[in-house]
Amino acid sequence: MKQVTLGLIVGNRGFFPAHLCETGRKTILKVLEAEGIKVIALSPEETTYGSIESVSDAEKCAALFKKHAEAIDGVLVTLPNFGDERAVANAIRWSGLDVPVLIQATPDDMTKMTVADRRDSFCGKMSVCNNLRQYGIKYSLTAQHTVAPDSAAFLADLRQFVGVCRTVRGLKGARVGLIGARPANFITVRFSEKLFERAGISVETIDLSEIFGKALKLAANDAKVKAKVEQVRAYVPVKDTPADALVKMARLGVVIDDWMADNKLTASAIQCWTAMEEFYGVVPCTIMSMMSNNLMPSACETDIAGLMGMVAMALASGKPSALVDWNNNYGEDPDKCVVFHCSNLPKDVFAPKPIKPEDITVCPDVPGMVMDYQAIIAGTVGKENTFGTVVGRVKAEPFTYCRVSTDDFTGRILAYLGEGELTNDPLDTFGGFGVARIPNLQNLLHHICENGYEHHTAINLSQVAGAVNEALGKYLGWGVYHHR
Repeated sequence: MKQVTLGLIVGNRGFFPAHLCETGRKTILKVLEAEGIKVIALSPEETTYGSIESVSDAEKCAALFKKHAEAIDGVLVTLPNFGDERAVANAIRWSGLDVPVLIQATPDDMTKMTVADRRDSFCGKMSVCNNLRQYGIKYSLTAQHTVAPDSAAFLADLRQFVGVCRTVRGLKGARVGLIGARPANFITVRFSEKLFERAGISVETIDLSEIFGKALKLAANDAKVKAKVEQVRAYVPVKDTPADALVKMARLGVVIDDWMADNKLTASAIQCWTAMEEFYGVVPCTIMSMMSNNLMPSACETDIAGLMGMVAMALASGKPSALVDWNNNYGEDPDKCVVFHCSNLPKDVFAPKPIKPEDITVCPDVPGMVMDYQAIIAGTVGKENTFGTVVGRVKAEPFTYCRVSTDDFTGRILAYLGEGELTNDPLDTFGGFGVARIPNLQNLLHHICENGYEHHTAINLSQVAGAVNEALGKYLGWGVYHHR
């Protein structure tokens, strides 16, 4: 979640009032500074008010952007007046940048429509977009055709665009880890490593036996292991989890941390059912929850495609993502369902206390999330081998969901996404759970089934469907269905 850097282009046109570029540039820079956005822009000493309108101006802008290409996450084009569409398009083309572009046009003041003050940005924006489309340069638009740069409406546009930039930059060149083999019965989570590689996403693999072997070589009094045990205890109430199970989790966490750091990985998907429990003796849920909560998403059952939905939303929102099952109907309400995992959900998605006093929680003695054993697997491998789940109810808040999948038959990466709300409807169950309300849910479920999507989806307690849709669909070229 590094600081976002934008290249700024101030459009100008000689026979329009140039003083508007001076005030417009100052205003937009003030807004960007307040948002903590770093800016690469021409100075007033280099061109008229730091704007561009000629071939020479475009060359200067392109050279500046090219010099800072590694740092620039996106380009913001601001039009205080009509602007020169060719200069804008040439500057971006000649810079060689392949990043998201946002077009903002400043509205006219109806009391200042004389030659001295009229902007005509309303019209100029269309010409800029026309030229960018001719040049094959992808771009994003503000919600309103013209919007004042110091308005609340533009601030919302800017924040969404920053999410787009972070998501595109984060996914291009992403390196993720696959720990263990796909569980035999989970052919639903098959994915095409080659399609992800073509999209710039590399998958590094390691066998579960190597992880176990390295973990078992670590002594219980190893400094890293002891530190990890304390991190676990500080992260979640461990309830009656045996001390030896906590040490096993710590060893596992240390080995995974080191492997990911050595390979410069930012996210992971881990084999669980049931080799982890049978041959190592804990579930990895707490360690995965801790990584996800630190914005290093970790997905169950080697679901790399599901992991990418988690990554995309974490990048867009700056908040942790979780992977859940679309799991149960909620009574007879067609727009509600139960989301569930057993669970490795990150700490920040859990309600800190029961949503309603009358709710029956999995652990009524301790409000919010707690560590427990995995009730489903325990029936097969024994309770003593399944400690480490993080259980509780998720917060009642608006959320975004996103599922990524690879379609080998068409050679494309696909996704669906949308927004809904997690509710405080009563529910007595176990694991990590919540009740979701999604408008027109039945049509979404039809889309999932008709297109053969997996039963997992990623969720994030934010509303970033717009940003993720732009990033995945427009800039990365994936096939995206935005459910509305």
